Amino acid sequence: MRKYQYLLFSLLSIAFLASCGKSYKEQQRLSREQQIEAARQDSAALKIATVPTMDCLPLFIAAEDSLFQKAGVDVRLKRFGSQTDGDTLLRSKRAEGIVTDLVKAERLRRQGIALNFVTSTGASWQFISNRIARVTELKQLSDKMVAIAPYSATQMLADLTIDSARPKETVYRIEINDVNIRLKMILNNEIDAALLPEPQASQARLFQNTVLMDSRDKNLHLGVIAFRQKVMENKDRRQQVKKFLQVYDATVDSINKHGVKHYGKIICKYMGVDMRTVNALPKMTYHHATAPRQRDVARGARFTP
Repeated sequence: MRKYQYLLFSLLSIAFLASCGKSYKEQQRLSREQQIEAARQDSAALKIATVPTMDCLPLFIAAEDSLFQKAGVDVRLKRFGSQTDGDTLLRSKRAEGIVTDLVKAERLRRQGIALNFVTSTGASWQFISNRIARVTELKQLSDKMVAIAPYSATQMLADLTIDSARPKETVYRIEINDVNIRLKMILNNEIDAALLPEPQASQARLFQNTVLMDSRDKNLHLGVIAFRQKVMENKDRRQQVKKFLQVYDATVDSINKHGVKHYGKIICKYMGVDMRTVNALPKMTYHHATAPRQRDVARGARFTP
């Protein structure tokens, strides 16, 4: 009897294992199909590289509130701490667009990546000194270290500002691509000064660090959203960009109506700051998608190494 019970148990076990095997194979097949479909959808989506700064706010709002989806366009934001990471994504054709500045964009152009500037942005930067360094004037930057992102608007603004001040000794440009690392270096007294955009500049000011220069006073509008030219030559992609810009304009209207602080939670989520920093932000006005001024494009091109 035991012999038959053992045989029955063995047969049932084999059947169970066989069914499990089929189930596992089926799961593997479905997993592969899902991966292929996910890759297809990602390839078809409009992918844009962003950084945690206020010039990206319209994009972050539209993504958070599903406004792109409601408009019938699949826009996927690729979030990075530095523009350099976005450059890499664009070069490898894993993104169609990028939020950047005209110095960075012109450098990409010179490297053979044709770009179409669909709109300028309100990006601005402040030259902020560490309060511990006791630098209250630009001429006091002699023998100091300044954090910048190389080949960018921050390098251009740093060079223009330092050259105009003519400090007696060398000012050392330290290459720090990640905007939040530049901020932390100021807050942790690891650097004498840094070029910071918003909201990082507001957070630095909250800790009594000194503003030496504000790019908004220079009549320079260097922020830009760009797409690869090949994208704009494709009919379906052009339609995606058109819908993207429609959503962008509608989101800009909402920001201007309610103010940036109305979107404090989104700013905190996407830019890594707190509400105290949000409340310290200056008044900001956003504009509809408008091509950058030719004079700003020319300035970026003249500076680009």
